[in-house]
Amino acid sequence: MTAGAEQAQAAPAAELRSGLTRLRELLGRPLLSYHLLLGVSALLMALGLMMVLSASSVEALQEVGDPFYWFFKQSISASLGIPIMWICSRLPVRFFRLAGYPLMALSIIGLTIVLFVGTSQLGAQRWIDLGPIYLQPSEPAKLGLLLWGADLLARKARNGRIEWRHLFIPLMPGTALMALLVMLGSDLGTTIILMAIFLALLWVVGAPLKLFGGILGVATLATIVMISTEGYRSDRIEGWLRPWANAQGTGYQAVQGQIAMGSGGWFGLGLGSSRAKWSWIPHAESDFIFAILGEELGLMGTLVVVTLFGLVGYAGLRVATRVKDPFVRLASAAAVAWITGQAIVNIGAVIGVLPITGIPLPLVSYGGSSLLPTLATLGMLLSFAKHEPGAREALAARGPGPAARALSWLGLGARGSTRRPGPPRR
Repeated sequence: MTAGAEQAQAAPAAELRSGLTRLRELLGRPLLSYHLLLGVSALLMALGLMMVLSASSVEALQEVGDPFYWFFKQSISASLGIPIMWICSRLPVRFFRLAGYPLMALSIIGLTIVLFVGTSQLGAQRWIDLGPIYLQPSEPAKLGLLLWGADLLARKARNGRIEWRHLFIPLMPGTALMALLVMLGSDLGTTIILMAIFLALLWVVGAPLKLFGGILGVATLATIVMISTEGYRSDRIEGWLRPWANAQGTGYQAVQGQIAMGSGGWFGLGLGSSRAKWSWIPHAESDFIFAILGEELGLMGTLVVVTLFGLVGYAGLRVATRVKDPFVRLASAAAVAWITGQAIVNIGAVIGVLPITGIPLPLVSYGGSSLLPTLATLGMLLSFAKHEPGAREALAARGPGPAARALSWLGLGARGSTRRPGPPRR
């Protein structure tokens, strides 16, 4: 073999090694989690606003005479959520540890109130009617359980493990009470997400496998009871198992969602060109917005969304593994279980691999009660990402951000941001 041929064969291997080296350097950057969370959150929220406008325009025109009605309401929620996310990204870890207790208490109070004065829709009593808006207490309850449970376990964990008595008092009763209140409101989907948060907390601290088995057994029994006691839920299970056998009845929403997804093909019909949103799919702007997305943007569009949620999960788990603070590790893992788990349940229902539970797709579906706590949680993850090794130094080397520079132009910024460093202290 000639020298030229050997060099030609060695070139691809060298390029592969070079590419792997660059990838390792990229994955090792201290601000990777921070930038991923920030960028992916912005993309998902922008995509969500765009899809809410497309999916809700026909129904909004028919019901209130304004095709932009629900888009404007979602835009208001986003305009409130973005500052909340920014504020949370700048709060210290201690704030989140303390905030879990009042938020947990307020969530339980709200879930109790909704049982007596709540508004029922489609068999689920989830909302409190406040006039111009509907408040869903079960959404901030997810964040309350996450923060409260993470702080409890962080205080009691020793060498990454916990004792049985630390689970029974008070974490397990508190979680059971919240789950019971949600179940009494006939909200099976939120109950599943609360259990996912709880199990994620236990997984991080290394709870024994037999405990997971017992909890899953009780949860399965409770799910069976909920399904058997509510006729509409058993209809949903039947519609999930045999949607095409009753395409005009219990399987109608599932069938229409699958038709919409299939109609999109590889690249979709085009933004705004959905046919299913013309009163074919119920709740196209919320529970089944992923079906409209698949119809308009095609398989490629749905894969992009799945990838974005995967990146949220990767970034959150990266924070959980790189930061030594037990609370940060617990809260980050639980946040990933909440956001990605809810995305899996929603998408699984649309494509037919899971039963329909009525929970929204995070950051994409219509609903301010869901959007605001999700953005607050992502802001919390951004705050935690600053505690990764080398992250603070990298942020300091980057200098003040656009917001800080804008404030400095108005004379409101921190004057010390442009000060030259003085001599080293002795």
